[in-house]
Amino acid sequence: MNLDAWWASGERRRLAGHEIFVRTEGDAGAWTTWLHGFPTSSWDWAPLLEAVEGGGRHLCLDFLGFGASDKPARHPYAIVEQADIIAAAWRELGIGSTRLVAHDYGVSVAQELLARAGDGAGLGVELTEVAFLNGGLFPALHRPLRVQRLLAGPAGPLLSRLATERTFTQGLGEVMAKPPPAEELHQHWRAFSRAGGHRRAHRLLRYMAERRANEARWVGALEATAVPLRFVWGPLDPVSGAHVVPELRRRLPGSPVTVLDGVGHYPQLEATAEVAAALG
Repeated sequence: MNLDAWWASGERRRLAGHEIFVRTEGDAGAWTTWLHGFPTSSWDWAPLLEAVEGGGRHLCLDFLGFGASDKPARHPYAIVEQADIIAAAWRELGIGSTRLVAHDYGVSVAQELLARAGDGAGLGVELTEVAFLNGGLFPALHRPLRVQRLLAGPAGPLLSRLATERTFTQGLGEVMAKPPPAEELHQHWRAFSRAGGHRRAHRLLRYMAERRANEARWVGALEATAVPLRFVWGPLDPVSGAHVVPELRRRLPGSPVTVLDGVGHYPQLEATAEVAAALG
């Protein structure tokens, strides 16, 4: 499904005080909630939704600041707020239980949701499983690209204003072992730059500092949760690739880890059929 068809098949809903792009699919069965990464959008999941078997219902949304959702200019974007938005979507749609599948930025949102599920107050939704694709689960092992470090630093506002489609696609090319065709990359740029979204990159990248600040809470949630976990990993990812796998196996020995040979940071785009099989 192309990007325009994806947007046309969803809607914008008022969630946690913002207009958020939401797309649901399926009429019956168990729910899966799909959490996308930076700097792309929920459209990342379109090929995988076509490949997964077994029906069910699916919830995809664009996080605040991404894709077709609101992109306020001076907003203090935060992972905890994105988790609030997911929780609001579940309430709005009457979802009482769901599997989570998370990638990159969405990995941190999923960790915050796991932490809330383990708190005394609970989450209010049963998480049946959480499946993680490449992302910064362990801040000490995260290896951001040089451009990410610069965007997160003092020069970030200027670099965001200077961002172009070329710099965007070059950045994706650095982390993907099997980049998609140029036209597909162009559509990802359209989603990122929609409503001036590329000018928010430095604000969105504050999540790297947020990860460090919440390391004990979020890593602790992984290790303490009773929710089944699984990991589907591209080892050729320079940011969170093969070097993360031994830590996953050491810290979470009871959770399955599928390593996809020859795959980089975006398994769902680089090895769609293999990811669908690994998710079951």
